[in-house]
Amino acid sequence: MSQAPPLIETDDVVLHFPVSGGGALGLTRRAVKALNGVSLSVRPGETIGLVGESGSGKSTLGRALLGLETVTGGHIVFDRAAVTGGKRQELSKIRRETAMVFQDPLNALNPRLTAGEAIAEVLRVHKKVPKDKITDRVAELLQMVGLDPALSARRPQALSGGQCQRVGIARALAVEPKLIVADECVAALDVSIQGQIINLFLDLKEKMNLTLIFIAHDLAIVRRLCDRVAVMYLGRIVEEGPTEAVFSAPRHPYTAALIESIPEIDPTVSLPDAPMQGEPPSPLNLPSGCSFHPRCPYAEPQCSRDPPPTLRRRDDHGWACILDPGQLPRPQTATRLQNA
Repeated sequence: MSQAPPLIETDDVVLHFPVSGGGALGLTRRAVKALNGVSLSVRPGETIGLVGESGSGKSTLGRALLGLETVTGGHIVFDRAAVTGGKRQELSKIRRETAMVFQDPLNALNPRLTAGEAIAEVLRVHKKVPKDKITDRVAELLQMVGLDPALSARRPQALSGGQCQRVGIARALAVEPKLIVADECVAALDVSIQGQIINLFLDLKEKMNLTLIFIAHDLAIVRRLCDRVAVMYLGRIVEEGPTEAVFSAPRHPYTAALIESIPEIDPTVSLPDAPMQGEPPSPLNLPSGCSFHPRCPYAEPQCSRDPPPTLRRRDDHGWACILDPGQLPRPQTATRLQNA
């Protein structure tokens, strides 16, 4: 992996959304605590997966990285340009050099524009090619994502979900981005189509040296695609490291529970005991101490009192837990996947 400086870096990012109601008659104004001190670095050419349950803050972090959400505190820097509190010139750089691929491929496209027009619009706005070369570039981009250029004349309603997502990826590539954030971009697709889109990302990653932040809840896809993985729980990164290291020997109980929850399709393999109890607490009212302690089978009394440690690092593998490496049992699922 490249040892170049990080392409994008966050430092203790906090993002709270105020909630209507409260704040009157002396009541404290409530807020959804979506991000609660996130620090993360992504190097050029790296693919990092953001995983966690719904509500963990994955999508909010992805949007904040591109300046689509205004953070409450902390700093985000993209290629030496400030995303948080950046000047117009710096924000313009971010718009020109980053792109996002969204979860719903149909609704992400303008129904009034054909596939070709949706891509051409990006080329015109960002002045990527001369006007007389736009049609040729649209055809080239469609071919890059595995589509027949003849499909450029179709509107989204006339395309399949997989084709719409490929158009969305082509539109993202039109800005020639240094960074793409893919937000659950295969979640709405059939399993066979998911595999095709992941293969496409693998090809693009190799050919174009793309830097990709891949947000997903499907751990098997993340393991196949990503170099590194960051596990989020209630707005914090609780574990981060090389993908195989995290999957084979997780160091945070939440990560271990997620891995143990990967479905087993072999009917001869018995299901493990429930790896995790209950539901995540509300981000409106986070527990004291470590947010995971109400669900953690290894919780100590101090876990409910003291904040979790910052990411402890060993062998380029960080975890926010008082447990030491080796104190968690090896997940049965990790052993099975490694031996598959």
